[in-house]
Amino acid sequence: MLNIRALLLLALTLTACGEASTTPDDNPTPPVPDAGALDAGTVDPFAKVDAMVAAAVVDAGVPGVTLAVYDAQDRRVFVKSYGDFAPDRRVAIASASKMASGLALLRLVDAGVLSLDSTTGEVLGWTGQQASITLRHLLSFTSGLEPNHPCTVQMGSTLAQCVESIAAGAPVAPPGTRFDYGSAHLHVAARMAEVRTGKAWQALFDEQVKAPLGLTSAELAYYTFPRNSLGTSNPLIAGGLRSTMDEYAKLLGVVFHRGTVGGVPFASAALFDAQAREPYDVVIGSSPMVDGGLTYHYGLTAWLECDTPSSGCAVVSSPGAFGFTPWVDRDSGYYAILGMQLEATNEERVGAFSVGLEQQLRPEIRAAVAPAP
Repeated sequence: MLNIRALLLLALTLTACGEASTTPDDNPTPPVPDAGALDAGTVDPFAKVDAMVAAAVVDAGVPGVTLAVYDAQDRRVFVKSYGDFAPDRRVAIASASKMASGLALLRLVDAGVLSLDSTTGEVLGWTGQQASITLRHLLSFTSGLEPNHPCTVQMGSTLAQCVESIAAGAPVAPPGTRFDYGSAHLHVAARMAEVRTGKAWQALFDEQVKAPLGLTSAELAYYTFPRNSLGTSNPLIAGGLRSTMDEYAKLLGVVFHRGTVGGVPFASAALFDAQAREPYDVVIGSSPMVDGGLTYHYGLTAWLECDTPSSGCAVVSSPGAFGFTPWVDRDSGYYAILGMQLEATNEERVGAFSVGLEQQLRPEIRAAVAPAP
């Protein structure tokens, strides 16, 4: 049984990497039916999955959820909307942005622009203990920096100015010794990418992620306050992306296939193997998963949903404060997204609902996509 009361704490911590703001500005799009009509007498392998989501939506009283499931051949084998959500609705995805940002940074590593061992001293000119912080530390949230600097949600600032403020702060631990979930790490990582390339973060994301995946919408973008599409000079790298489920599924497919898109290389498989492993044996500081009663550790911009994080996990995820929850399950042969945009006033319930539902669905989806004996 999941510790649902404890899972309520997930949203409170995940919110630190989303925006503090507010008023939803998204117009709901009509629901879509589940994929594929079945012949009479055919048993629907997703019937239990469907019933489970429908019951959870009613029980929690949430306004709308969509579940989409993709198999190992990237076919969408199930999609159904419950309420006012749909796969083409653009929303603030909060901490699901972390995995998307990780894709851009890992591709730059693959190209040799940065390495996982590039340091803030080398790239940003930092000095002292903080000069030894590596990109690997930043992507795994083990940099030892104060994890949630207030500048990351200051719309009038720039990414460069914010990172200067982060550098001036006192560290909470030596690099590689403590895990603390928060936004500051990825702000610094993104700034390293900007300095090395001479390009702004959004341009880098467009070039490294959107273009290779054939994503053309200018609205697939980062903001300081993504729910209101405000603030582009200091984008929230850890939580500021606005995306649709359909768009995010293309990013998630890259993670599932360990760096290929339709058989075409996107980045080295070794980097995605590294993403799925915990790089350091660290003290756990701030962790919404542990606070929520789950023992999951962290890799490179992804939660590791297994009991063997140091050797690697087949299941990685990146749930967000407003409920948008993507995950891949390589051993089971699928990847999936729970799409939703829950109200800010209900954030204390979001972690219990979205992460709890993902945990309950995983074995049922595995059974549904398994080949018939």
